[in-house]
Amino acid sequence: ELSRPISQLGIYPAVDPLTSTSRILEASIVGEEHFRVANEVKRILQKYKELQDIIAILGMDELSEEDKVLVGRARRLQRFLGQNFIVAEKFTGQPGSVVPLADTIEAFDRVCKGEFDHFPEQAFNSLGGLDDVEAAAKKIAGK
Repeated sequence: ELSRPISQLGIYPAVDPLTSTSRILEASIVGEEHFRVANEVKRILQKYKELQDIIAILGMDELSEEDKVLVGRARRLQRFLGQNFIVAEKFTGQPGSVVPLADTIEAFDRVCKGEFDHFPEQAFNSLGGLDDVEAAAKKIAGK
């Protein structure tokens, strides 16, 4: 399902992973690892969605440290979902790329586990794989 709020963040394609689902997202079809990682991404994004009212009313400072970390991961995941797909070129102005499924699953797993918590959120904007994210983080740090 396309989402106006996600589009307003400049994330394309603006698909909401919490309201969009696939009937074939079952471990017996996509494999245990893909299924586990997809559900972990959804869990983190759902928790972030639940925290958004608190953030809007009280601000990030009122969250527990654990929730602050989760919000950062969710924002990175949200931006990473907006990879530079070929179909999004006209929206992002960046050439699209193709990332193998196994690399994509591994990348999302590593983001979920917090391996990139020290990278700025902007490093995840409309990129391909983790190599692109690492290059963007270095570029941002060098500014």
